[in-house]
Amino acid sequence: MEVRLPGGAVRGSLESGVAVFRGIPYAEPPVGALRFAAPRPAARWEGVRPALSYGPPPPQPDALGLGPAGDDWLTVNVWSPAPDPAARLPVMVWIYGGAYVIGGSSQPELDGTRLARDGGVVVVTFNYRLGMEGFAQLAGAPANRGLLDQVAALEWVRDNIAAFGGDPAEVTLFGQSAGGGSVAALLAMPRAAGLFRRAVVQSMPGTFFAPDLAADIASTCAAEIGSRATAGDLATVDPALLVLAADTVSDTMADQAGRWGLPAHRSILFAPVVDGDVLPVTPWQALTAGAGRDVDLLAGHTRDEHRLFTVFTGYLGQVTTDQAETALRLFGAGDYRAAYPEAGADQLYELVHEDWLFRMPTLHLAEAQLAGGGRAHVYELTWPAPGMGGALGACHGLDVPLVFGNLTSGQPAMLIGERPTRAATDLSKRMRTAWTTFATTGDPGWPPYDNRRLTQVFDTSPAVTPYPEERSRLIWRDHSFVPLALHPAAAPRP
Repeated sequence: MEVRLPGGAVRGSLESGVAVFRGIPYAEPPVGALRFAAPRPAARWEGVRPALSYGPPPPQPDALGLGPAGDDWLTVNVWSPAPDPAARLPVMVWIYGGAYVIGGSSQPELDGTRLARDGGVVVVTFNYRLGMEGFAQLAGAPANRGLLDQVAALEWVRDNIAAFGGDPAEVTLFGQSAGGGSVAALLAMPRAAGLFRRAVVQSMPGTFFAPDLAADIASTCAAEIGSRATAGDLATVDPALLVLAADTVSDTMADQAGRWGLPAHRSILFAPVVDGDVLPVTPWQALTAGAGRDVDLLAGHTRDEHRLFTVFTGYLGQVTTDQAETALRLFGAGDYRAAYPEAGADQLYELVHEDWLFRMPTLHLAEAQLAGGGRAHVYELTWPAPGMGGALGACHGLDVPLVFGNLTSGQPAMLIGERPTRAATDLSKRMRTAWTTFATTGDPGWPPYDNRRLTQVFDTSPAVTPYPEERSRLIWRDHSFVPLALHPAAAPRP
């Protein structure tokens, strides 16, 4: 199956009734003279380019087993149930998560076949730069190169998606975790204005960095290889070496808590930088000022956002009173013990971490959208994952396989089990329907969030109720999520 694009023709394949095109470049490889530069549109090609395999993942730790990184990181993938320019189908563009350091569009759970076929939408996924390549604050390089890659991918969608049967005027962004944070950042970026009509923010992290903190972290990473944090000094350094340097710093971040504050306690090395240019203000500020007034927003989170981290760090059932008290002191915005008198150390520890990192940032984004004159719909996933003996609860990341409908590939098998139950498949269908309906109409099927705070709860028996985490909402209602900055007493790095 061939499609002709402005840059050249591509040949895809037909899979389960869906036309699939993989590994199409949307920008030039960011290597050589383009290392640490803003993305440049891909060059034209002659003949028919095979689009049968995913492009290589961006440089990152091998945690996901995505294979070695090549030079051509900036590629896009398309699934279309009707690759005809006359189809004018809604378009859904996915941004993967992974703490801004891992992830790739070739993850098996991100295959767009089922979502495209069942939802009647064109699905797009793509790679963007991560870690030092995409988010380190480097002298001589634009900030937020990973976000600039995302803008470039959206511009590619605008200019090319009609050839695949998509409508460039009906684009919905959706993303989870760092992908949700990226969607929120794009809502605040003037460069992204007009490139999408709707946005789905799933479990966005509240971590956005001030330039001084981002620069200090980058300088520490560069110092691991005896270099300075400048585009010129790092331009010839093997990307894999920068990944190792960042890993080394991440392993000892707690030692930097006096300089870096809360990110050091959570080993958060990278985040979008509120630099005043690429990202002028935080997403909450932008939406409150009306930046999202003309964009439909769907935002939500899982109930047990932190459980996955508690399990993998070996803390499940092992949190001491002292550890809970430390977490409450560092990350809390109010009196959790008074709000949750029945909670023990384990629950308090999880509550304050998930509220600070995911739940309240996401809720505050919806509330900022309302304050700015826009409309938002809110959801919470409370269905507990059956994998690992049910220990994970409604954990971070559980929504991803449910939304894509890929319940047995890659990570989802760990969350959902080797054989998905009827409850899992039914829930996945409901969530896919809500997402694709939202992408088509701007209405996912339940009332908008307003002063009644109505929220869609996704579980075995779905229901629309007032926001379920009201106690946490009240604790955080007067909190402002601001860019995380270098500690005022920290001396500049030499």
